[in-house]
Amino acid sequence: MSLSLFLHPGLVGLTAGDTVELSGAEGRHAVVVKRVRVGEQVALTDGAGTTATCTVTATDRTLLAGRVDAIATTDPEMPRVVVVQAVPKGDRGELAVEMLTEVGVDVIVPWAAERSVAVWRGEKLPKALARWRSTAREAAKQARRPWFPEVRDLVSTEEVVGLLRDASVPVVLHEAASGPLADLPVPGRGEIVIVVGPEGGISEEELAAFATVGAEPVRMGTSVLRTSTAGVAATAALLARTRWR
Repeated sequence: MSLSLFLHPGLVGLTAGDTVELSGAEGRHAVVVKRVRVGEQVALTDGAGTTATCTVTATDRTLLAGRVDAIATTDPEMPRVVVVQAVPKGDRGELAVEMLTEVGVDVIVPWAAERSVAVWRGEKLPKALARWRSTAREAAKQARRPWFPEVRDLVSTEEVVGLLRDASVPVVLHEAASGPLADLPVPGRGEIVIVVGPEGGISEEELAAFATVGAEPVRMGTSVLRTSTAGVAATAALLARTRWR
């Protein structure tokens, strides 16, 4: 059984035998919610590649102290995967973020697409971003990821064009595309950028803008997937040919 994993930002520089404390919300979650007790082992990660296996030596209501048993450093997996997710309505956004995190996406970029039903403006913007980032963080812990995904600020279509221009493999998902996703060459390194449209689809103007940087649309099959699942399916299909081999 995998050890419970908690986020700790200060692991760099620690070595076996050092003492480490987990406090605040994470410490309370470990002691009160997960009921971690003295003598048990837990894993701590900084979300940036460093993970510490620790034996718990003391607990309090909001604090866990432990002895570092081992430290491991993991390099980022390649190729790097960026998913540009058009903002969907309701809780579909958090669902997409959760599944993208679990499948191994490195960067999630919310996109204010022309046909997005949900609009992040005013007070909605920071609250929505906070929900996406919290969802990514908790999903990364559940998936035991040593590298947590980055959830960037909301971007415009012009900024999406820039991401596609710089990508090693630009991917624009569209159900009416003639070419299949399976035909795209996938390198072992570099950056794959996958663009997922909103419920109403990517507009002709947006497709034209993406085409100016060589990002032509591709399809995954005969079924039309929901915006919350399309990015996950595309990521899995591409990673099956790279990281997962």
